[in-house]
Amino acid sequence: MKFYGKSFPEAVQMLTGEPGEVQPEADPPSPAFRLPLQNVTNANILNYLTQERKLSPSLVNFFIAAGDIYEDAAHHNVVFVGRDADGHPRYASSRGIHEKFRQDAAGAEKAFGFAHRGTDKQLLVFEAPIDLLSFIELFPKNWQQHNYLSLGGVSGKALRQFLSERPDVERVFLCLDADKAGEDACKRLTALLPDTVSVTRIQPCMKDWNDVLVHRAEIPNRNYFKSIVLKEPSKPETVKIIRMSDVELTPVDWLWKPYLPFGKLSVLQGNPGEGKTYFAMHLAAACTNGKLLPNMERMEPFNVIYQTAEDGLGDTVKPRLIEAGADLDRVLVIDDSDVQLTLSDERIEKAIIENNARLVIIDPIQAYLGADVDMNRANEVRPIFMRLGQVAQRTGCAILLIGHLNKAAGMQSLQRGLGSIDIAAAVRSVMFIGKLKHDPTMRILTHEKSSLAPPGASLAFSLGDEGGFRWVGEYDITADEMLSGIEPQRETKTQQAKDLICTLLAGGKQVLSEDIDKAALERGIPGRTVRDAKRELGDALKSKIVEGRKKVFWME
Repeated sequence: MKFYGKSFPEAVQMLTGEPGEVQPEADPPSPAFRLPLQNVTNANILNYLTQERKLSPSLVNFFIAAGDIYEDAAHHNVVFVGRDADGHPRYASSRGIHEKFRQDAAGAEKAFGFAHRGTDKQLLVFEAPIDLLSFIELFPKNWQQHNYLSLGGVSGKALRQFLSERPDVERVFLCLDADKAGEDACKRLTALLPDTVSVTRIQPCMKDWNDVLVHRAEIPNRNYFKSIVLKEPSKPETVKIIRMSDVELTPVDWLWKPYLPFGKLSVLQGNPGEGKTYFAMHLAAACTNGKLLPNMERMEPFNVIYQTAEDGLGDTVKPRLIEAGADLDRVLVIDDSDVQLTLSDERIEKAIIENNARLVIIDPIQAYLGADVDMNRANEVRPIFMRLGQVAQRTGCAILLIGHLNKAAGMQSLQRGLGSIDIAAAVRSVMFIGKLKHDPTMRILTHEKSSLAPPGASLAFSLGDEGGFRWVGEYDITADEMLSGIEPQRETKTQQAKDLICTLLAGGKQVLSEDIDKAALERGIPGRTVRDAKRELGDALKSKIVEGRKKVFWME
């Protein structure tokens, strides 16, 4: 029998580098694939595989039982069967048990190599079936879970076919022979594999895995191989997801409930000269000296950063802080005389942390946006406020931004702030300060937006008369009414409470304190406002304790 003009042994020598031995003449191969005829017993191959190749009988019998290994009837060779994903035989390769002989069956498809299909996502690849079996023998732990494939040489056909059937494979281990042909094949096969697959070269410490198995007793410390990573999978960028079940509930801390939350952004808006700065000074004073604003919970004094671009520190800011009674040692200013401060400036967060400040006041917003920022463009404003909000969140500091109003009279209050509506959208609390038309000394603080609690009552304070800055009490007016100049003829809540007390105590009646509070609550007047009203009534209101604990009031 001739192969391209050469004898069978010469052809084997040329193709494999190993001397071939004469095989008895066989019938011409048929182009249609068929398995070699099976012998009635597997005794010869079982003896060969276990005695000469040192495989365990249990492992050999596992594959014999599956029909993937058997003894052929004609020459008593070992036949290794390759199947497709449906289990149909598509390939067979014979190995001589008495001489060096290897041959694929007629019509065999190289794309379907001898293999074991496991359930996990890793694949171990070998040149020959006996190497595959030897590796399992060396490393038997959970072997049936893994996938093993023999290429029947170093061609990539079987590997491509297997991965097309199992696209879920994530790791490929190339366990080819430790020779130049094996090394070259590893490089070539690695280049063929998709970038989503991890590729590792597992190189035996001897020429092939059966050599390792046969001589394993001679190998010190079971150092059977070395591994080399040839390709790491390219990991696609994933969207970072926060699962709400993992989010910890955090209570809102308040500087002044519900007007100013800690750890959030708030904004105070109004026209120039209507009291925004005066209010900010008294807020700073309340935080540093413990003299509380209306309905403010008592807390230990703390440091405040007051940043202004409109008023001089020496001629305006300091005198007003003194007038408000602030502790000047606790009111701090970031020195930006060399480099202008902006809302994106890292110095804000550093100053908060270094000085343990719990309130930052920035007046006005537009002076600190930066020269290249158009405050009317939402896409430019929103990122700045997002970063500043993160600073507030990280530090737990309340940040109050003071802004001016635009000239668009008649619009809703939240649209009256100078710049993009996104400013109001980005903050958690929006307040306005404005004058009353009929009383230029009266200012009203209205609470128009509150994302973390119901909006607070509108509060009145006087400014510009002989008494200076003085809180008057609650005032029944909305931001839209105040900004549009419509002043409803409604009394302040405090005045309503005073009128109610006078009505209840008319004619010398004596009324329990709890009954006064109950009547006020029915009219929407909170208890604190009732207490303010009692203080304002002064000496005209008398009280005494009855029945041990109850307080009764009357008027003279």
